[in-house]
Amino acid sequence: MISRRIHAGTAGPPHSTQTQQLNSKHMDTVFIKDLDIETVIGIYDWERKIRQTVRLNVEMQSDVAKAAATDHIDDALDYKAVAKRLIGFVEASSFQLVETLAERCAEIILAEFPVTRVRLELDKPGAVTGSRSVGVRIERGAAA
Repeated sequence: MISRRIHAGTAGPPHSTQTQQLNSKHMDTVFIKDLDIETVIGIYDWERKIRQTVRLNVEMQSDVAKAAATDHIDDALDYKAVAKRLIGFVEASSFQLVETLAERCAEIILAEFPVTRVRLELDKPGAVTGSRSVGVRIERGAAA
């Protein structure tokens, strides 16, 4: 259907190079849900002395076609490696703001993994009385 819209008004079928270009621009998402990590986070003195749980939800835009074709981890976005990297970073961090922590996590993902865009939600459960969670959602990387 996409090929027909792109090539509307042209005579004959789309050229094979045009079809290949369409196929190389996949909009795939690899995600990690509810990754709980203990860290020092907060602006109050008492928060600087304890560890609190933050929860990450991460959606990473990455072309999974090659991995799907080869069925080999070396061709995939290794979500376990992403999770381990984030866990190590967040556990060792000591930021005051969830905004700063979220930004640094997004920067790591974009710099170290084959990801073109990331949507990251960082929750701080129990931070506001009467609320299940508060936090921030950011999107970074190339425009979709």
